[in-house]
Amino acid sequence: MLGLALDVGELLLADGQGTEDVEAAMLTVARAYGLAGCEPQVTFTMISISHRASPDAGAMILDRTVWRRASNYTRLSATYTLVTQVAEDRLDLEAARRRLTAIRRRAAPYPSRPVSLVAGTLAASATLLVGGGADAKAALTFCAAFVASSIGDRLAATFHDRGVPEFYQYAVAAAPASAMGVVLALAGAGLRGSQVITGGLFALLPGRALVAAVQDGLTGFYLTAAARLVELLYLITGVILGVLAVLPVGELLDATLRPEDPLERSSAPALQLIAAAGLSLSLAVLLQTPRHTLLFATLNGAAAWSVFGVLTRQADMSPIAATGIAAATAALFAHTASRQQRLQPLPHISAALGPLLPGSLTYTGVLAFIQGRPADGLGDLSRAAALALALALGVSIGGEITRQLRRVPALGRQAAERTHGY
Repeated sequence: MLGLALDVGELLLADGQGTEDVEAAMLTVARAYGLAGCEPQVTFTMISISHRASPDAGAMILDRTVWRRASNYTRLSATYTLVTQVAEDRLDLEAARRRLTAIRRRAAPYPSRPVSLVAGTLAASATLLVGGGADAKAALTFCAAFVASSIGDRLAATFHDRGVPEFYQYAVAAAPASAMGVVLALAGAGLRGSQVITGGLFALLPGRALVAAVQDGLTGFYLTAAARLVELLYLITGVILGVLAVLPVGELLDATLRPEDPLERSSAPALQLIAAAGLSLSLAVLLQTPRHTLLFATLNGAAAWSVFGVLTRQADMSPIAATGIAAATAALFAHTASRQQRLQPLPHISAALGPLLPGSLTYTGVLAFIQGRPADGLGDLSRAAALALALALGVSIGGEITRQLRRVPALGRQAAERTHGY
């Protein structure tokens, strides 16, 4: 029984779930099989659970190291369905173990090679969000971003298969988009090389990792939050390194990379809305989201972008505040839909955040440093960090509002207080 709870926690943590919800699921499984007084403990790579049969007895402790961590929301959703069935006493112990084994062995719903093309679609859609229009140049930019990011994703997959650390995977994945952007800039004729690079950054920025880090910090899991933030810093540094390896070459060749290109507002908001939906759909596939949630994730991403667009264009609101409100709106919709379908909200939320990621400011900040404008670069990167924080806080606030409206205490919150409150 204790081993099953540990296995459930390991699978959830490996598939991208936050610490609070992992502990909640472990407690649910343990209590369902009559093990009261269990204490789960989850850190970034270590997971354990202990049980004391009586005050005078010694504690039984099981622990495990989680080496593999990659978002697979189809398997995560199946694991949560299992936890729900266990909590409702619909599965005995042996049946639950067999079900969990089948979930662990289940193949990903989307094969790896087609997923590389989806990564290209994500980057291409992002080029339309950052100033693209309905013209031949925008079409060329779209195709260039698609090709470059697809190549970058395959290179990263090759490095992954060879056991190369993630830092270098992200660096090599960023290089093709940067090289393609330089090629377009050298070609001239008003081609938008900067937007190709920005689209590639949208495909690489680890938005879900940021949200998980902030959520862990807000719910009291400070050690895990700090570890996630350090990992996030290294991954983003890898992306920047990949860009830095190419852009100076473009500068030496007199490639005209205009930092203002990605920040130009599009004159085709309807096209941007379609692009936001396409970006969300692509990100949902990359996160291995269950097929039956793809439509909602796509519509939720379009809704979040619409909220952001209305607040920034019509209400003239700060992009940072608008990003937080749009993220909170997406979280509210996701929690409502997941409650109706009795599913975990995470697959409904993460893909919807894609259009709100600060890809353009990340690019302009890096370019400013290359062009000898460190003050401008630091300012852009600081604003990118503020947007990312607003994104994570918006998701957390949206979830908290939903919880308060339902007036149902969260089991994970109780676990966090008991484990970390002394």
